[in-house]
Amino acid sequence: MTRADVWRVARRPRMVGLLAVFLAAATVCGLLGAWQLDRARQRGQAAVAQRQAQLVAADPVPLDSVLAPQTAFPGDLVGRKVSVTGTYEPGQLLVTGRSHGGVTGELVLTPLRVGSGADAAVLPVVRGWLPSGAAPDEPPAGAVSLVGYLQAGESAGTGIASGATDAISPAELLHVWTGPIWTGYLVLASSDPAPSAGPALLGPPTPTQTSPNLQNLLYAGEWFVFGGFAVFLWWRAVLDEAHGRIRDRGRPERGDRASGPEADPRA
Repeated sequence: MTRADVWRVARRPRMVGLLAVFLAAATVCGLLGAWQLDRARQRGQAAVAQRQAQLVAADPVPLDSVLAPQTAFPGDLVGRKVSVTGTYEPGQLLVTGRSHGGVTGELVLTPLRVGSGADAAVLPVVRGWLPSGAAPDEPPAGAVSLVGYLQAGESAGTGIASGATDAISPAELLHVWTGPIWTGYLVLASSDPAPSAGPALLGPPTPTQTSPNLQNLLYAGEWFVFGGFAVFLWWRAVLDEAHGRIRDRGRPERGDRASGPEADPRA
């Protein structure tokens, strides 16, 4: 079978009409697959929004009941609402290049000393966000009771200089804040006593990328496979018919049977 044979069969009106039907079916399958992809994205975003609402509504638990200083930060603690009491210390920093509401500014990062004596440790606290160029306020003096959301510490940045840093890295902060340190940090939600003024509070940590719903992704994959299979069926039909035409072409007609002495006289 040559390409010419296949092309000759494919151009037949019946095959062209069949191709139009299969292409229409493939188009419908493609549209359904695209719709399922969009549903997967929407349901992924809805799941994130639901988790955010659950984090906000949750009751806080004591920080020391879920995480100790200088221990690994489990991934399932991201966004966990905790409570902690301590005293703010000098050494406040601005974390540069952070966006909030589509505006780039800085986070106000303040060390909170928790405990006393040999057991004292420092907890990095993000007290909020400021637009670029705004001067941060001083944190409340004396003991404060905080409620906030846990977030894992970041990788080291370019370092700390002139009261600013580009990363909330416990490893780097340990060089400027004395004592044991938590491997995560607290995103402040409320404070007692509350400051009279201060940076804008942030919500619970949100993932930078939303994972689409797996079930809808599988449905989308199935529709795309169905669409491809429809085109394959047409191609298979062309090849089968081309093979059949070649077999018919090579089969002898009744009048062409052998008539020599060795032929069966009853034929």
